[in-house]
Amino acid sequence: MVTYARYLNQMGLEDSYTDSFGRTFAIDRRQEAQLQKVNISFKGWLFDPKFQWLLFAWTANTSQGLGAQTVVEGFLRYRFNDQIAVGGGLIALPTSRSLLYTYPHWLRVDARTIADDFFRGAYTSGFWVEGEIVDRLYYKAVIANNLSTLGVDAAELDDDFSTVSVATWWMPTTGEFGYANGFGDFDWHEEVATLFGASFTRSPETAQSQPGEDEGFDNSYIRLSDGTNIFAPNAFGNGVQVDAATYQMAAVHAGVKYRGWSLEAEYYARWIRDFEADGPLPVDELFDQGFQVQASFMPIRDTLQAYVSGSHIWGEFGDPSDIAFGLNWFPLHRRNLRLNTQALYLDDSPVGGLSVPYPVGGKGWVFTTDAVLSF
Repeated sequence: MVTYARYLNQMGLEDSYTDSFGRTFAIDRRQEAQLQKVNISFKGWLFDPKFQWLLFAWTANTSQGLGAQTVVEGFLRYRFNDQIAVGGGLIALPTSRSLLYTYPHWLRVDARTIADDFFRGAYTSGFWVEGEIVDRLYYKAVIANNLSTLGVDAAELDDDFSTVSVATWWMPTTGEFGYANGFGDFDWHEEVATLFGASFTRSPETAQSQPGEDEGFDNSYIRLSDGTNIFAPNAFGNGVQVDAATYQMAAVHAGVKYRGWSLEAEYYARWIRDFEADGPLPVDELFDQGFQVQASFMPIRDTLQAYVSGSHIWGEFGDPSDIAFGLNWFPLHRRNLRLNTQALYLDDSPVGGLSVPYPVGGKGWVFTTDAVLSF
């Protein structure tokens, strides 16, 4: 189970933003306390320890009334051996490191850098195969419905079933990278631990309904770097509606941990191609790239962790960035309970929503305090 309470203060943000086409939008700045999320998981095996199952339910109280406010999902997986396991059900597309089983073991509380959030895919339904290729080298390959199934009913899916995502990661020095390969070195490695990985994803996308959108037009996680959803009406400012496009994204990541210190980075490159629209568009394709860097150390072992994490995007419609400074305090000297306080500076965030501390277009400071319980 994972749950956390959050105090959020966005009053340091500007109250509006202007996109690349001169359109100005108001920002609903929030200051509130919420029991932000509850995530309950059940897992085990059936008949044979190789036949594994997972069922989980989560709810985000900040999203009450929206399409994916409550989710009940799961998967089945059969592990033939260390090299091959096959599964089906809801799966996190391994588009970036944060979607490779690391949640909730991040430095920030249930929030990514804006670059990671901008480039990544999400959770969808499909089939996958995963395992250990050779000693310390792992892989995962997925075929699925789309980039995100959350809030999308079956009638809104296309009939293509052609979203593909593959990832590989290597831990050469110690063969592991801490609990769940998470961020930071709470584990306090006495030997230098290293991680290197890469992923590639391709997904044809159409205009489907997604949570948090009143108009019901937009599918996707695909946005311009100024925050405009490409499936929004008049997205490019010329009155043309985009009906379909193909998302391609490559990412590489690396990290090192030693005696409470960690340094972790990821680079992203994304192409949006094969536009289908009801009129001419000002672009034939889009290319955006960016990176994130996260560093942390533990001045008091098992108790106190300080971190800085930030990211930058070089986009065709803006170059947004963010940086966060935070502390994690573990009063029980274990991961199960942590208190977090963080100051986050946003420079024209292209992503956002009710479930994360940043809004689309956010520029300025955001402050959060969280109490997190996980077991």
